[in-house]
Amino acid sequence: MELYQNQVTRTQGPFSLRMFHRSWGIMMIQANISAPCTVLDFPVRDRFIEELRSHTYDVIGISAIVPNILKVQEMCRLIRHHQPGAEIVIGGHIANIPDLSKRMDADHIVQGEGVRWFRAFVGESTDQPFRHPAVPSGIGARTLGTNLSENPGDIAATLIPSVGCPMGCNFCSTSAMFGGKGKFLNFYETGDELFAVMCQLESQLQVNSFFVMDENFLLHRRRALRLLELIEEHGKAWSLYVFSSAKVLRSYRMEQLISLGISWVWMGIEGKVSSYTKLNGIDTYSLVEELQSHGIRILGSTIIGLEEHTPENLEDAIEEAARHATDFHQFMLYTPLPGTELHRTLSAEGRMLPEDEFDPSDIHGQSRFNYKHQHIPAGTEGDWLLRAFDRDFERNGPSITRIAQTTLAGWLRYRKHPDPRIVQRFRNEASGLRSTLAAALLTARRHYRNQPEVKQRIQATLRECYRSFGWPTRIRAWLAAPIIQHRLKAEARRLAKGWTYEPPTFYERNAFRTDAPAIPLARIAVGVGAPTAANV
Repeated sequence: MELYQNQVTRTQGPFSLRMFHRSWGIMMIQANISAPCTVLDFPVRDRFIEELRSHTYDVIGISAIVPNILKVQEMCRLIRHHQPGAEIVIGGHIANIPDLSKRMDADHIVQGEGVRWFRAFVGESTDQPFRHPAVPSGIGARTLGTNLSENPGDIAATLIPSVGCPMGCNFCSTSAMFGGKGKFLNFYETGDELFAVMCQLESQLQVNSFFVMDENFLLHRRRALRLLELIEEHGKAWSLYVFSSAKVLRSYRMEQLISLGISWVWMGIEGKVSSYTKLNGIDTYSLVEELQSHGIRILGSTIIGLEEHTPENLEDAIEEAARHATDFHQFMLYTPLPGTELHRTLSAEGRMLPEDEFDPSDIHGQSRFNYKHQHIPAGTEGDWLLRAFDRDFERNGPSITRIAQTTLAGWLRYRKHPDPRIVQRFRNEASGLRSTLAAALLTARRHYRNQPEVKQRIQATLRECYRSFGWPTRIRAWLAAPIIQHRLKAEARRLAKGWTYEPPTFYERNAFRTDAPAIPLARIAVGVGAPTAANV
């Protein structure tokens, strides 16, 4: 399932950002055990069977999300048939299903963090330094019918400093997976450790940006500020894409965020009637506007179907979300997944639906509730979700044009900053405005010629691009726009015919597997810290 297409740009058609992400959990396990290990990521059924027939394994691990339960059952059956001597280990979010051991023919069900479990399982020390896989954050990115560049310098590296989130929102399955409210696990405790790993990722992948996969990265303030010191000391013009709560963002000065390289933030807005403490006392409208004026792109996240939502107030809730005009906007149904506090609460209240009344893939695909909502009639929740996506798209236009607007604002604000490191960072981020993004803006302006409000915003950004970068940018846009327009229309036709986008299969070994040198070797960054658990 594509994250952006499913949860963020769902109804943006050919303007939607399409992208896949690797299975980071199993990659981290592979990088952190000394036993010979091979990862087969995104295999189709025939490829999985081929691997079982071609190579003998002592242990076969399967990581999955909840809706893939039937696939995992079939994988277990195939393993028992082709390799009856192998031990089967199941982990990932699917492990939070309470009675999973009764549904699967598996030897071990592992909940929570898997690196330490596997180290103990194979007889290794659990507190040795953590080795980070060297992997780009996204694969197969495309929009406007065009594949985006994956050349060095055009991609971001995945960086995973911690797992779990002490905020512990009741619906959050990732927080629940690692202990719930007040608990988290640091793979890198200090800014020094994190900086060393980032330098290695920078060198190996030739990147200057990092997608920081940490539920609330800036909450670890001491580590973040020490990282800032090192970034300044070594003159790193890095860009960081982070997850953060609004309350934590407000605890930093803007100059700290800019110097740290924060250029993209995934932030929970949830909804006006939500009662989450991470939003207490925060005017999210002014926060979003301020961050965007400094070139920080925002992916806002709003929940549809909170307990207080009714058919009478949902239109207003959707309008409030769209009015934030974030660069991206995620809309999600209020969903109780196994392991979460919300799931336990609704189970105790007898409001969870029997599993034979819904398809798990419909829950992950955000088509319906898996419980009885107190106010929203069953079967209408999917329509409300689509209304939210549609209204945001209708009001604010394609996300790619919003990104261009925010990126341009950052460049205009900081292009003459006294710190050359900051100027370089914004120059890197604005490079696309000189060519491809300008052409995308010109294409979008023509596409929205009959929608005056959206067209006017796009036109204003395009004019400023021309003014800032001169005739070379204007000429590049004119030359490239017809090509992009052609691709845009072709993509729209593909989508209308039901075209789907699937990830490729990845096959990699660690350095301890030496019997099959033809298998590509997974890249890692040597660690300098050890995982530490914490309660707050």
